[in-house]
Amino acid sequence: MHIEEFRTYCLAKKGVTEEFPFDESTLVFKVMGKVFALTGLDKIPFSVNLKCDPEYALELREQYPEVAPGYHMNKKHWNTVNFSGGLPTNLMTALIDHSYDLVVKGLPKKVRVALDAL
Repeated sequence: MHIEEFRTYCLAKKGVTEEFPFDESTLVFKVMGKVFALTGLDKIPFSVNLKCDPEYALELREQYPEVAPGYHMNKKHWNTVNFSGGLPTNLMTALIDHSYDLVVKGLPKKVRVALDAL
């Protein structure tokens, strides 16, 4: 998956915005104002930080060399995933979905209701 496929996939999700809150090269995707994915546009190889259930994060790190503890993130809850490596596209999209779903699950009920209404 390349950067444009990643961007298109993220933006297709309900309630998602893209921003550059840190600098002009760190692209951040948020759902209802909460971060679920970010990437450095100037980083090679192309990698993405994604939120992850802590136990699942450990499993992924053990199983795939492309998955590492989140770079500059809470390493218990975030993974850095090399999207330029050998991971299958369906796994990459599943990890994006997992991150999005975790963030949505953590939103206040009022915000989740607003998201559902979109």
